[in-house]
Amino acid sequence: MEYIKEAFTHIKAFIFDVDGVLGSDKVLLTSDGEMLRTMNIKDGFAMQYAIRKGYKIAIITGGNSASIKTRFENLGITDIYLRSNEKIENYLDFIKKYGIKDEEVLYMGDDLPDYVVMQRVGVSACPITAVDEVKSISKYISPKEGGNGAVRDILEQVLKAQGRWMEPDAVSW
Repeated sequence: MEYIKEAFTHIKAFIFDVDGVLGSDKVLLTSDGEMLRTMNIKDGFAMQYAIRKGYKIAIITGGNSASIKTRFENLGITDIYLRSNEKIENYLDFIKKYGIKDEEVLYMGDDLPDYVVMQRVGVSACPITAVDEVKSISKYISPKEGGNGAVRDILEQVLKAQGRWMEPDAVSW
């Protein structure tokens, strides 16, 4: 565990998948084919808090729903990549945009489309509900399920490792 805490101290940016990470792996379909997701409020609070602390956060998802974009824009996230067929391309765009090194990025994914990016970043993480192939390359496996606090868990772990979790502004939105 000491190794991962050391790796956490180098993180400057987070990238999250949506389905299976920020949302559960179950969706409701409307009659017009839109996928409805539920998201964890504590994940949202931790994400906006990390942004206020100066971390960069990106969303890279294969989904293409206006509700995804709206949800994350409302949290202050500006780097939202929808309908991502090759996530590595969006990843490379994100790190180039901010001049971030691979070892400064934590990526949390849960399924095979996340695999290539997860092999490249400084810290690969996943929820306990991730597929075995993703778990096998993850440096941190959250005890939380996707959509049920896994993102809050990893953000809290990193910010605590950097001594930035319970600063005075932690108690406000």
